[in-house]
Amino acid sequence: MQKIEKTFDINGVLLKVFSSLESISDERNIELIYEMEATIPKELKGDVAVFTRLLTKVLTFVFQNTNTKEIVLSLHAPEDFLYEEFISFRINDTHIQKEKIQEYFKNNIIKELEILEGNIVDDKDLDVYLNIPFQINELGYRRHYRLPDIGMLGKKVLLISESENITQSIKKMFRYFLYEVDTGFEEFKKQGNDLSQYDILVIDDCVATDVFEQIVAKIQKKIPIKYVLLRDSHIIEVKHSDVLSTDLIKPVTQESIFELIAALFHNDIQPVANRPEVSKCIVDLQKILYKSIKEEMSSLDNASGDNLKHIIEKKKDLKISLLNTKLGEENTKKMGLTYTKELKRFLEVFDRSDIYFRQIVNEKASNKIKEFCIDLEKQSKLIGAESMFRFSDIVSLIFVYDKLDMLPIYPGKYHIELQNLLEAIRKHLGIK
Repeated sequence: MQKIEKTFDINGVLLKVFSSLESISDERNIELIYEMEATIPKELKGDVAVFTRLLTKVLTFVFQNTNTKEIVLSLHAPEDFLYEEFISFRINDTHIQKEKIQEYFKNNIIKELEILEGNIVDDKDLDVYLNIPFQINELGYRRHYRLPDIGMLGKKVLLISESENITQSIKKMFRYFLYEVDTGFEEFKKQGNDLSQYDILVIDDCVATDVFEQIVAKIQKKIPIKYVLLRDSHIIEVKHSDVLSTDLIKPVTQESIFELIAALFHNDIQPVANRPEVSKCIVDLQKILYKSIKEEMSSLDNASGDNLKHIIEKKKDLKISLLNTKLGEENTKKMGLTYTKELKRFLEVFDRSDIYFRQIVNEKASNKIKEFCIDLEKQSKLIGAESMFRFSDIVSLIFVYDKLDMLPIYPGKYHIELQNLLEAIRKHLGIK
Protein backbone atom coordinates (compact mmCIF):
# COMPACT_ATOMS: atom_id res chain seq x y z
CA MET A 1 0.00 0.00 0.00
CA GLN A 2 1.38 3.40 -1.03
CA LYS A 3 1.49 6.46 1.17
CA ILE A 4 -1.25 8.96 0.23
CA GLU A 5 -0.07 12.37 1.32
CA LYS A 6 -2.53 15.11 2.16
CA THR A 7 -2.40 18.33 4.13
CA PHE A 8 -4.17 17.99 7.48
CA ASP A 9 -4.68 19.75 10.79
CA ILE A 10 -2.99 17.83 13.62
CA ASN A 11 -5.62 19.10 16.09
CA GLY A 12 -8.41 17.62 13.98
CA VAL A 13 -6.74 14.22 14.01
CA LEU A 14 -6.28 14.30 17.79
CA LEU A 15 -9.95 15.14 18.35
CA LYS A 16 -11.06 12.46 15.88
CA VAL A 17 -8.97 9.87 17.71
CA PHE A 18 -10.46 10.97 21.03
CA SER A 19 -13.96 10.66 19.59
CA SER A 20 -13.31 7.05 18.59
CA LEU A 21 -12.06 6.32 22.13
CA GLU A 22 -14.86 8.12 23.96
CA SER A 23 -16.93 5.02 24.77
CA ILE A 24 -14.06 3.05 26.28
CA SER A 25 -12.83 6.23 28.01
CA ASP A 26 -16.23 6.64 29.70
CA GLU A 27 -16.52 2.93 30.46
CA ARG A 28 -13.12 2.69 32.12
CA ASN A 29 -13.14 6.24 33.52
CA ILE A 30 -9.83 7.16 31.87
CA GLU A 31 -8.90 10.75 30.97
CA LEU A 32 -7.00 11.35 27.73
CA ILE A 33 -4.66 14.34 27.91
CA TYR A 34 -2.76 15.83 24.98
CA GLU A 35 0.52 17.55 25.74
CA MET A 36 1.70 19.50 22.70
CA GLU A 37 5.07 21.19 22.46
CA ALA A 38 5.10 24.69 20.98
CA THR A 39 7.23 23.34 18.12
CA ILE A 40 4.37 21.23 16.69
CA PRO A 41 3.10 22.85 13.46
CA LYS A 42 -0.66 23.03 13.03
CA GLU A 43 -0.76 21.96 9.38
CA LEU A 44 1.24 18.94 8.26
CA LYS A 45 1.52 16.83 5.15
CA GLY A 46 1.34 13.03 5.33
CA ASP A 47 -0.95 10.02 5.09
CA VAL A 48 -3.61 11.25 7.49
CA ALA A 49 -5.83 8.15 7.17
CA VAL A 50 -3.05 5.73 8.12
CA PHE A 51 -1.76 8.09 10.82
CA THR A 52 -5.23 8.35 12.39
CA ARG A 53 -5.63 4.57 12.31
CA LEU A 54 -2.24 4.09 13.93
CA LEU A 55 -2.93 6.50 16.81
CA THR A 56 -6.38 4.99 17.38
CA LYS A 57 -4.95 1.47 17.55
CA VAL A 58 -2.21 2.45 19.99
CA LEU A 59 -4.48 4.39 22.33
CA THR A 60 -7.24 1.77 22.22
CA PHE A 61 -4.72 -0.86 23.30
CA VAL A 62 -3.46 1.37 26.11
CA PHE A 63 -6.97 2.20 27.32
CA GLN A 64 -7.99 -1.46 27.32
CA ASN A 65 -4.96 -2.59 29.31
CA THR A 66 -4.00 0.23 31.67
CA ASN A 67 -5.09 0.57 35.27
CA THR A 68 -4.25 4.26 35.50
CA LYS A 69 -6.91 6.97 35.24
CA GLU A 70 -4.96 9.49 33.12
CA ILE A 71 -3.14 8.82 29.87
CA VAL A 72 -0.91 11.62 28.61
CA LEU A 73 0.03 11.56 24.93
CA SER A 74 2.98 13.93 24.45
CA LEU A 75 3.84 15.34 21.02
CA HIS A 76 7.37 16.59 20.43
CA ALA A 77 9.12 18.11 17.38
CA PRO A 78 12.49 19.78 16.71
CA GLU A 79 12.82 23.50 17.40
CA ASP A 80 13.83 24.10 13.80
CA PHE A 81 11.10 22.35 11.81
CA LEU A 82 12.59 23.18 8.40
CA TYR A 83 10.76 20.98 5.91
CA GLU A 84 10.41 17.32 6.91
CA GLU A 85 11.06 16.32 10.50
CA PHE A 86 10.17 13.53 12.91
CA ILE A 87 7.34 14.17 15.34
CA SER A 88 7.50 11.87 18.35
CA PHE A 89 4.47 10.49 20.19
CA ARG A 90 5.21 9.39 23.75
CA ILE A 91 3.20 7.80 26.55
CA ASN A 92 4.43 6.82 29.99
CA ASP A 93 3.05 5.48 33.27
CA THR A 94 0.57 3.08 31.63
CA HIS A 95 1.43 0.30 34.13
CA ILE A 96 1.40 -2.14 31.20
CA GLN A 97 4.21 -4.67 30.90
CA LYS A 98 6.78 -3.57 28.30
CA GLU A 99 6.76 -7.03 26.72
CA LYS A 100 2.99 -6.88 26.23
CA ILE A 101 3.28 -3.48 24.52
CA GLN A 102 6.09 -4.68 22.26
CA GLU A 103 4.12 -7.80 21.31
CA TYR A 104 1.06 -5.73 20.43
CA PHE A 105 3.10 -3.31 18.31
CA LYS A 106 4.79 -6.20 16.50
CA ASN A 107 1.47 -7.79 15.54
CA ASN A 108 -0.75 -4.75 15.00
CA ILE A 109 0.95 -1.50 13.92
CA ILE A 110 4.04 -2.50 11.91
CA LYS A 111 2.12 -2.16 8.63
CA GLU A 112 1.02 1.40 9.43
CA LEU A 113 4.50 2.37 10.59
CA GLU A 114 6.02 1.08 7.34
CA ILE A 115 3.59 3.13 5.26
CA LEU A 116 4.30 6.23 7.34
CA GLU A 117 8.05 5.46 7.34
CA GLY A 118 8.04 5.74 11.11
CA ASN A 119 9.76 3.68 13.77
CA ILE A 120 9.49 2.45 17.35
CA VAL A 121 12.09 3.89 19.70
CA ASP A 122 13.27 1.59 22.48
CA ASP A 123 13.38 3.78 25.59
CA LYS A 124 13.50 2.23 29.05
CA ASP A 125 11.84 5.31 30.57
CA LEU A 126 8.88 5.41 28.18
CA ASP A 127 6.13 2.84 27.55
CA VAL A 128 5.30 4.14 24.06
CA TYR A 129 7.72 6.08 21.86
CA LEU A 130 6.95 6.40 18.16
CA ASN A 131 8.75 8.62 15.64
CA ILE A 132 6.87 9.55 12.46
CA PRO A 133 8.17 11.94 9.76
CA PHE A 134 5.88 14.72 8.50
CA GLN A 135 6.35 17.66 6.20
CA ILE A 136 5.18 21.19 6.90
CA ASN A 137 2.49 22.38 4.54
CA GLU A 138 4.26 25.53 3.46
CA LEU A 139 8.02 26.06 3.55
CA GLY A 140 9.05 28.70 6.08
CA TYR A 141 5.58 28.80 7.65
CA ARG A 142 5.98 26.42 10.58
CA ARG A 143 3.28 27.58 12.94
CA HIS A 144 -0.24 28.56 12.03
CA TYR A 145 -1.65 29.83 15.32
CA ARG A 146 -1.79 33.51 14.52
CA LEU A 147 -4.06 35.56 16.76
CA PRO A 148 -6.10 38.27 14.99
CA ASP A 149 -4.55 41.09 17.02
CA ILE A 150 -1.28 41.61 18.88
CA GLY A 151 -3.31 42.92 21.82
CA MET A 152 -4.43 39.34 22.49
CA LEU A 153 -0.88 38.26 23.30
CA GLY A 154 0.92 38.28 26.63
CA LYS A 155 -1.94 38.13 29.11
CA LYS A 156 -2.02 36.40 32.49
CA VAL A 157 -3.94 33.30 33.54
CA LEU A 158 -4.81 31.65 36.84
CA LEU A 159 -5.54 27.96 36.30
CA ILE A 160 -7.13 25.80 39.01
CA SER A 161 -7.45 22.08 38.24
CA GLU A 162 -7.28 18.95 40.38
CA SER A 163 -5.16 17.17 37.77
CA GLU A 164 -1.46 17.99 37.65
CA ASN A 165 -1.18 16.46 34.16
CA ILE A 166 -3.99 18.62 32.77
CA THR A 167 -2.56 21.67 34.52
CA GLN A 168 0.89 21.29 32.99
CA SER A 169 -0.54 20.49 29.54
CA ILE A 170 -2.74 23.60 29.42
CA LYS A 171 -0.01 25.79 30.93
CA LYS A 172 2.37 24.75 28.14
CA MET A 173 -0.22 25.60 25.47
CA PHE A 174 -0.91 29.07 26.90
CA ARG A 175 2.83 29.76 27.01
CA TYR A 176 2.85 29.45 23.19
CA PHE A 177 1.03 32.80 23.09
CA LEU A 178 3.45 34.36 25.63
CA TYR A 179 0.90 34.03 28.43
CA GLU A 180 2.06 33.95 32.03
CA VAL A 181 0.27 31.15 33.86
CA ASP A 182 -0.05 30.63 37.62
CA THR A 183 -1.38 27.24 38.64
CA GLY A 184 -3.03 26.12 41.84
CA PHE A 185 -3.70 27.77 45.17
CA GLU A 186 -0.06 27.93 46.30
CA GLU A 187 1.10 29.98 43.32
CA PHE A 188 -1.96 32.22 43.73
CA LYS A 189 -1.10 32.78 47.39
CA LYS A 190 2.44 33.81 46.39
CA GLN A 191 0.80 36.54 44.30
CA GLY A 192 -0.96 37.82 47.41
CA ASN A 193 -4.32 36.19 46.58
CA ASP A 194 -4.86 39.17 44.25
CA LEU A 195 -7.16 38.38 41.30
CA SER A 196 -6.81 41.86 39.78
CA GLN A 197 -3.52 40.94 38.06
CA TYR A 198 -5.14 38.18 36.00
CA ASP A 199 -6.96 38.44 32.67
CA ILE A 200 -8.38 34.91 32.72
CA LEU A 201 -9.51 32.58 35.51
CA VAL A 202 -9.79 28.95 34.41
CA ILE A 203 -11.48 26.63 36.91
CA ASP A 204 -12.07 22.89 36.57
CA ASP A 205 -15.80 22.16 36.41
CA CYS A 206 -15.46 19.55 39.17
CA VAL A 207 -14.10 22.24 41.51
CA ALA A 208 -16.42 25.16 40.72
CA THR A 209 -19.85 25.41 42.37
CA ASP A 210 -22.97 27.58 42.12
CA VAL A 211 -21.92 29.34 45.32
CA PHE A 212 -18.52 30.14 43.80
CA GLU A 213 -20.18 31.45 40.62
CA GLN A 214 -22.15 33.97 42.68
CA ILE A 215 -18.88 35.19 44.17
CA VAL A 216 -17.32 35.48 40.69
CA ALA A 217 -20.28 37.66 39.64
CA LYS A 218 -19.41 40.11 42.44
CA ILE A 219 -15.70 39.99 41.53
CA GLN A 220 -16.43 40.81 37.87
CA LYS A 221 -18.08 44.07 38.97
CA LYS A 222 -14.69 45.12 40.35
CA ILE A 223 -12.25 43.72 37.78
CA PRO A 224 -12.56 42.76 34.06
CA ILE A 225 -11.59 39.09 34.52
CA LYS A 226 -12.73 36.37 32.09
CA TYR A 227 -14.19 33.32 33.81
CA VAL A 228 -13.69 29.99 31.98
CA LEU A 229 -14.88 26.51 33.01
CA LEU A 230 -12.80 23.49 32.05
CA ARG A 231 -15.39 20.83 31.15
CA ASP A 232 -15.54 17.19 30.10
CA SER A 233 -16.62 16.57 26.52
CA HIS A 234 -19.68 14.48 27.47
CA ILE A 235 -21.42 17.41 29.20
CA ILE A 236 -23.89 18.50 26.54
CA GLU A 237 -26.48 20.63 28.33
CA VAL A 238 -24.90 23.56 30.15
CA LYS A 239 -27.05 26.04 32.02
CA HIS A 240 -26.96 29.66 30.90
CA SER A 241 -24.70 31.89 32.97
CA ASP A 242 -24.03 35.62 32.70
CA VAL A 243 -20.87 35.11 34.74
CA LEU A 244 -19.26 32.47 32.54
CA SER A 245 -17.27 33.85 29.59
CA THR A 246 -16.95 30.52 27.78
CA ASP A 247 -16.03 26.84 28.21
CA LEU A 248 -12.78 25.00 27.53
CA ILE A 249 -13.60 21.43 26.52
CA LYS A 250 -11.30 18.49 27.28
CA PRO A 251 -9.17 17.06 25.84
CA VAL A 252 -7.51 20.40 25.17
CA THR A 253 -5.35 20.93 22.07
CA GLN A 254 -3.23 23.89 20.99
CA GLU A 255 -6.05 24.98 18.71
CA SER A 256 -8.46 24.85 21.65
CA ILE A 257 -6.38 27.51 23.40
CA PHE A 258 -6.11 29.57 20.22
CA GLU A 259 -9.90 29.53 19.77
CA LEU A 260 -10.44 30.27 23.47
CA ILE A 261 -8.26 33.40 23.36
CA ALA A 262 -9.87 34.60 20.13
CA ALA A 263 -13.36 34.11 21.60
CA LEU A 264 -12.54 35.84 24.89
CA PHE A 265 -10.90 38.96 23.47
CA HIS A 266 -12.39 39.53 19.99
CA ASN A 267 -14.32 42.55 21.33
CA ASP A 268 -11.97 43.37 24.19
CA ILE A 269 -8.49 43.87 22.81
CA GLN A 270 -6.25 45.70 25.26
CA PRO A 271 -2.45 45.53 24.90
CA VAL A 272 -0.68 44.74 28.16
CA ALA A 273 1.16 48.07 28.17
CA ASN A 274 -2.12 49.98 27.94
CA ARG A 275 -4.05 47.91 30.48
CA PRO A 276 -5.88 50.25 32.86
CA GLU A 277 -4.98 50.15 36.53
CA VAL A 278 -7.53 48.45 38.77
CA SER A 279 -7.70 48.24 42.51
CA LYS A 280 -6.57 45.02 44.15
CA CYS A 281 -9.08 42.22 44.50
CA ILE A 282 -7.93 40.02 47.39
CA VAL A 283 -9.79 36.69 47.45
CA ASP A 284 -8.95 33.46 49.28
CA LEU A 285 -10.02 31.12 46.47
CA GLN A 286 -9.00 27.98 48.32
CA LYS A 287 -11.10 28.87 51.33
CA ILE A 288 -14.10 29.86 49.18
CA LEU A 289 -14.00 26.74 47.03
CA TYR A 290 -13.39 24.45 49.99
CA LYS A 291 -16.26 26.06 51.88
CA SER A 292 -18.57 25.72 48.88
CA ILE A 293 -17.73 22.05 48.45
CA LYS A 294 -18.07 21.44 52.17
CA GLU A 295 -21.50 23.09 52.21
CA GLU A 296 -22.65 21.03 49.24
CA MET A 297 -21.44 17.81 50.84
CA SER A 298 -23.18 18.75 54.07
CA SER A 299 -26.37 19.40 52.12
CA LEU A 300 -25.99 16.04 50.41
CA ASP A 301 -25.42 14.23 53.71
CA ASN A 302 -28.52 15.83 55.21
CA ALA A 303 -30.71 15.28 52.14
CA SER A 304 -34.07 13.80 53.00
CA GLY A 305 -35.77 10.90 51.26
CA ASP A 306 -38.23 13.42 49.83
CA ASN A 307 -35.41 15.29 48.08
CA LEU A 308 -34.09 12.07 46.59
CA LYS A 309 -37.59 11.09 45.46
CA HIS A 310 -37.86 14.45 43.72
CA ILE A 311 -34.58 13.82 41.84
CA ILE A 312 -35.72 10.34 40.87
CA GLU A 313 -39.04 11.66 39.59
CA LYS A 314 -37.20 14.21 37.45
CA LYS A 315 -35.10 11.43 35.94
CA LYS A 316 -38.25 9.44 35.21
CA ASP A 317 -39.70 12.41 33.32
CA LEU A 318 -36.88 12.23 30.75
CA LYS A 319 -38.03 10.75 27.42
CA ILE A 320 -35.65 7.92 26.62
CA SER A 321 -35.71 4.66 24.66
CA LEU A 322 -36.02 1.14 25.94
CA LEU A 323 -33.42 0.07 23.37
CA ASN A 324 -31.72 2.73 21.24
CA THR A 325 -30.21 0.46 18.59
CA LYS A 326 -28.64 3.34 16.65
CA LEU A 327 -26.77 4.52 19.74
CA GLY A 328 -25.79 0.95 20.61
CA GLU A 329 -24.38 0.33 17.15
CA GLU A 330 -22.34 3.54 17.36
CA ASN A 331 -20.99 2.60 20.81
CA THR A 332 -19.95 -0.93 19.82
CA LYS A 333 -18.45 0.22 16.52
CA LYS A 334 -16.23 2.74 18.35
CA MET A 335 -14.90 -0.09 20.52
CA GLY A 336 -14.37 -2.49 17.62
CA LEU A 337 -17.22 -4.76 18.77
CA THR A 338 -20.22 -6.27 16.98
CA TYR A 339 -23.59 -4.99 18.13
CA THR A 340 -25.50 -8.26 17.69
CA LYS A 341 -22.83 -10.16 19.63
CA GLU A 342 -23.04 -7.66 22.50
CA LEU A 343 -26.84 -7.98 22.56
CA LYS A 344 -26.52 -11.77 22.77
CA ARG A 345 -23.92 -11.36 25.49
CA PHE A 346 -26.30 -9.16 27.46
CA LEU A 347 -28.98 -11.87 27.17
CA GLU A 348 -26.57 -14.51 28.45
CA VAL A 349 -25.27 -12.45 31.36
CA PHE A 350 -28.43 -10.75 32.62
CA ASP A 351 -31.19 -13.26 31.88
CA ARG A 352 -32.71 -14.21 35.26
CA SER A 353 -30.46 -11.63 36.97
CA ASP A 354 -33.62 -10.23 38.59
CA ILE A 355 -33.60 -13.27 40.90
CA TYR A 356 -30.01 -12.53 41.90
CA PHE A 357 -30.77 -8.83 42.41
CA ARG A 358 -33.68 -9.62 44.71
CA GLN A 359 -31.46 -11.98 46.70
CA ILE A 360 -28.64 -9.48 47.31
CA VAL A 361 -31.13 -6.73 48.22
CA ASN A 362 -32.79 -9.06 50.75
CA GLU A 363 -29.35 -9.88 52.15
CA LYS A 364 -28.53 -6.13 52.26
CA ALA A 365 -25.23 -6.98 50.58
CA SER A 366 -24.21 -3.40 49.76
CA ASN A 367 -20.94 -4.21 47.98
CA LYS A 368 -22.57 -6.83 45.78
CA ILE A 369 -25.40 -4.42 44.89
CA LYS A 370 -22.89 -1.70 43.96
CA GLU A 371 -20.85 -4.11 41.79
CA PHE A 372 -24.00 -5.38 40.12
CA CYS A 373 -25.16 -1.83 39.32
CA ILE A 374 -21.75 -0.90 37.89
CA ASP A 375 -21.83 -3.90 35.53
CA LEU A 376 -25.45 -3.26 34.61
CA GLU A 377 -24.77 0.43 33.94
CA LYS A 378 -21.72 -0.33 31.80
CA GLN A 379 -23.42 -2.98 29.66
CA SER A 380 -26.67 -1.02 29.34
CA LYS A 381 -24.81 2.04 28.10
CA LEU A 382 -22.86 -0.04 25.58
CA ILE A 383 -25.95 -1.54 23.88
CA GLY A 384 -28.03 1.66 24.06
CA ALA A 385 -30.43 0.38 26.74
CA GLU A 386 -31.24 3.90 27.94
CA SER A 387 -34.11 2.97 30.28
CA MET A 388 -32.04 0.31 32.03
CA PHE A 389 -29.10 2.70 32.28
CA ARG A 390 -31.42 5.15 34.04
CA PHE A 391 -32.56 2.40 36.41
CA SER A 392 -28.98 1.58 37.45
CA ASP A 393 -28.24 5.30 37.81
CA ILE A 394 -31.21 5.70 40.17
CA VAL A 395 -30.11 2.76 42.33
CA SER A 396 -26.62 4.29 42.47
CA LEU A 397 -28.17 7.56 43.72
CA ILE A 398 -29.76 5.66 46.58
CA PHE A 399 -26.25 4.73 47.73
CA VAL A 400 -24.94 8.28 47.24
CA TYR A 401 -27.74 9.66 49.43
CA ASP A 402 -27.38 6.76 51.86
CA LYS A 403 -31.10 5.95 51.69
CA LEU A 404 -30.83 2.17 51.62
CA ASP A 405 -34.26 1.86 53.20
CA MET A 406 -35.65 2.67 49.73
CA LEU A 407 -34.02 -0.39 48.10
CA PRO A 408 -36.67 -3.07 48.85
CA ILE A 409 -39.06 -1.73 46.17
CA TYR A 410 -36.45 -1.94 43.42
CA PRO A 411 -36.21 -5.73 42.84
CA GLY A 412 -39.80 -5.60 41.56
CA LYS A 413 -39.04 -2.58 39.40
CA TYR A 414 -35.94 -4.30 38.05
CA HIS A 415 -37.91 -7.45 37.17
CA ILE A 416 -40.30 -5.42 34.99
CA GLU A 417 -37.50 -3.32 33.45
CA LEU A 418 -35.44 -6.42 32.67
CA GLN A 419 -38.30 -8.36 31.09
CA ASN A 420 -39.16 -5.43 28.82
CA LEU A 421 -35.54 -4.99 27.75
CA LEU A 422 -34.93 -8.70 27.11
CA GLU A 423 -38.08 -8.82 25.01
CA ALA A 424 -36.88 -5.83 22.95
CA ILE A 425 -33.45 -7.42 22.45
CA ARG A 426 -34.95 -10.76 21.37
CA LYS A 427 -37.26 -8.96 18.96
CA HIS A 428 -34.32 -7.07 17.44
CA LEU A 429 -32.34 -10.31 17.08
CA GLY A 430 -35.31 -12.20 15.70
CA ILE A 431 -35.36 -14.64 18.64
CA LYS A 432 -38.75 -15.96 19.77
